[in-house]
Amino acid sequence: MSNLLLPLMQSMPSDPEATRRWLADIRHHIVMAQEFVSGISAETFKNDNLRRYAVTRCLEIISEASRRLPEEMKDRHPSIEWRDMAAAGNIYRHEYEDVAALRVWRTLTVSLPLLLAVIEHELQRLDQ
Repeated sequence: MSNLLLPLMQSMPSDPEATRRWLADIRHHIVMAQEFVSGISAETFKNDNLRRYAVTRCLEIISEASRRLPEEMKDRHPSIEWRDMAAAGNIYRHEYEDVAALRVWRTLTVSLPLLLAVIEHELQRLDQ
């Protein structure tokens, strides 16, 4: 893709249906990740390779989908660390040996519930 087109594409108005799909995808993967760890402790999660890999894959998808959301939507929610969320996908994919299970657990238990509330709010906003 030409570098000349990149600024033009970034400034185009967002497509509400595409935004809805990305928000729904984020919601789906948050819920799935939460279901993977339902009823278990951080210690159990740390020692369960299958759950850790499944949750990490959900976080990769959440990260990628978050990159596609419109900037004006992200600007409405400054409490969400959008840039860090987008960057986390690269860490999960490329620095996987450094991904600490307890950091992923903290993301699951602290960050994802806050993000889910924002995603639900934005989906309701699109339905109005």
